[in-house]
Amino acid sequence: MVNIEQGGENMELDIELVGQLKRVLAAVEQILPQVVEPIDWHTAMAASWRSHSVAGYLEAMPETEATSLDELLGIDEQKKLVVDNTSQFVHGLPANNVLLWGSRGTGKSSLVRALLTRYGDEGLRVIQVDKDDLHHLPDIFLQIKACPYRFLIFCDDLSFEDGEKSYKILKSALDGAVYASPKNTLIYVTSNRRHLIPDYVHDNLGNHMKGGEVRASETIEEKSSLSDRFGLWVSFDSFSQEQYLRVVQQCIERLCAEYKQTLPWDEVVEKAAIQWSHDKSKRCGRTASQFAKRWVGMALSQCVVETE
Repeated sequence: MVNIEQGGENMELDIELVGQLKRVLAAVEQILPQVVEPIDWHTAMAASWRSHSVAGYLEAMPETEATSLDELLGIDEQKKLVVDNTSQFVHGLPANNVLLWGSRGTGKSSLVRALLTRYGDEGLRVIQVDKDDLHHLPDIFLQIKACPYRFLIFCDDLSFEDGEKSYKILKSALDGAVYASPKNTLIYVTSNRRHLIPDYVHDNLGNHMKGGEVRASETIEEKSSLSDRFGLWVSFDSFSQEQYLRVVQQCIERLCAEYKQTLPWDEVVEKAAIQWSHDKSKRCGRTASQFAKRWVGMALSQCVVETE
């Protein structure tokens, strides 16, 4: 005889077990990274690293408005240094990792994006990595080291605070240690700080004399050791007023040419541009471009109104 009551109990246990397994699987799915197709670097010019719990993956970045090197005004010396280094890298010649540091709005990030516009057709690719994901650099290197392209690992607006340890993996990648970047990879970093890690007055308390020289404390040495590992430092400073006005004029001329219009350059424009920089508390390429868009946009809007 079949024990119907026992059979019912077994069925209830099976249903409960299935429910538990479903909940476990749902929890595991939240931890595991999503399944993504390998990036087709033939069509994808740039990617970013997406963290997911303990792992992560490279995700192709959508196409954005291309930035041309010719559009970056007032930083000719910086452009030449970075372009020359990148050209060497793209053509398989010795080249350096680069630290682009200086005032905000001076074109550091735009310069890196413009490199992709210039050299993308020659095999250059860019992978953007956030500071919090630097410990994934070995995983990224593993995925790209066999690819027939040249990669820039790009960390934008990078700086570290006291106590953060993620800079050590970056030091290893730059120094050719255990986590050294592959030959088809360079690291380009932008920052407002040259040393990437803040310096404090008390850091100098450990300075000492040796052979008549003042030797830096171990704290200072440690903090400067990261930036020292970049072979090329490129500094970006705020513009002088003369340089700022020259860039504003060039920006206005470019915008007018785009819309097949002409606008005068006179004392009225100069005063307005100077006041704009005072309001922004900054004389730089970004401020100049923003003013030019405002000025040209207002002028052309008035022309449209007058013709209606």
